[in-house]
Amino acid sequence: MIQYSLYSHPLLEDLIHGPRLAHGTTTLAFRFRHGVIAAADTRSSCGNYVACPASRKVIPVHQHLLGTTSGTSADCATWYRVLQRELRLRALREGQLPSVASAAKLLSAMMSHYRGLDLCVATALCGWDRSGPALFYVYSDGTRLQGDIFSVGSGSPYAYGVLDRGYRYDMTTQEAYALARCAVAHATHRDAYSGGSVDLFHVRESGWEYVSRNDAWVLYSELQKLPEPEKEEEEEASEAHPEPATPTELAKVENSPRGLEPGDSRMPAETETL
Repeated sequence: MIQYSLYSHPLLEDLIHGPRLAHGTTTLAFRFRHGVIAAADTRSSCGNYVACPASRKVIPVHQHLLGTTSGTSADCATWYRVLQRELRLRALREGQLPSVASAAKLLSAMMSHYRGLDLCVATALCGWDRSGPALFYVYSDGTRLQGDIFSVGSGSPYAYGVLDRGYRYDMTTQEAYALARCAVAHATHRDAYSGGSVDLFHVRESGWEYVSRNDAWVLYSELQKLPEPEKEEEEEASEAHPEPATPTELAKVENSPRGLEPGDSRMPAETETL
């Protein structure tokens, strides 16, 4: 005998839990020699509805720690309040702030107890502690990863494309700012759920700093007007150092009735003297 659960019907699930609305964002963070950069767009979406075009998706935890938020806005805000409280209590008990790794482990352990209960929090914790700049990715199922580059949200594939091309650990501060703005701006252009403005934060040894908020469309338009120096350098290099002729091409030229032309740049020196 087959038994059906009343709660397995999709209409009843919508009545109990509400409709499942699509949402997305673009957040990123990367570590370099001068600290940690965190950037995010400002569009909060709920299905086809833009709930807020100017939300804040980078949340400070304390003076030397902040995090990007991706997922359900209410879940992210709630768990960051919990994390702020727990870190403050540990600082009062131990006399010093916990490290970034300890904060990431604490958040991961707390959220793992709610696995399978539709909790949706994906965050990149960016901070500076006694060991220097640190970056951790934490997900609501308890996942915790350490790395140099993280991008989270529906626009993350586009942001990763820009970051993988331009990231270097020894970047200057202005190069890091430009890379973060460029990555988020390109992601907002391709991802329908990302948009609004680009918030930029910088975590230094002295603490985090709110750098700027720029309109994403204006940033993307300005980036389209900039020349691409790499293409120009490649063209100049190809003109200065032409590709040598392959053995097949040389054989074809030698077997031709005209032979090699005097002005052929691929002609070997020995053939030219002959």
